[in-house]
Amino acid sequence: MLRRKEKVLMLKEIFDVEYKDAKCSLDYDTVPQLLVAVILSAQCTDARVNIVTKQLFKKCKTASDFANMKLEELENYIRPCGFYKMKAKNIISANKDIVKKYGGKVPDNMDDLLSLSGVGRKTANLILGDVYGKSALVIDTHAMRLTKRIGLTKEEDPVKIEFDLKKFVPPEYGIHLCHQLVFHGRKVCTARNPKCDICPVNMLCNYYKNKKEK
Repeated sequence: MLRRKEKVLMLKEIFDVEYKDAKCSLDYDTVPQLLVAVILSAQCTDARVNIVTKQLFKKCKTASDFANMKLEELENYIRPCGFYKMKAKNIISANKDIVKKYGGKVPDNMDDLLSLSGVGRKTANLILGDVYGKSALVIDTHAMRLTKRIGLTKEEDPVKIEFDLKKFVPPEYGIHLCHQLVFHGRKVCTARNPKCDICPVNMLCNYYKNKKEK
């Protein structure tokens, strides 16, 4: 049986061919915009978020821009994303703190990011990995589903999955692996009816192995 680190390195070889250009699918030009987009993406598709932010981001580029928005105006922009009242409050509150405490710059460490309204570990890790080039693992629904199916973890909780994967995923590969898992999860390893027979990593997958043995 393959050790988990060996399995990850073999996954990397294949994913680096299949999904070499995998990246965050949210559109943004500035770091505050990325932060806002990720907050909006909770319980919402990236595609819908990108439609909404296309207009919003013409108006708002900096933390100050978001912090100074009227609540009702922001709610009207982001209404299609769902939970818009809570998200609007969090966006304004988080950006006010960024302006007041961090001079308008989105923090570059986990503790400060987690102190912001509406920011959890998934959001913080995406900022740390994509913006600041730090070791980070973004555990979204795709990462949760795929790491368990492939056999990289037995954990169910996203935080426990993150810390379990940190034990053996090369730090420099973590953020890219997570983007590749999203691409693979959308294209092949879907939640329902995964396309196991055409999966390029099925030889490494516990789910596929168990499926064949039934």
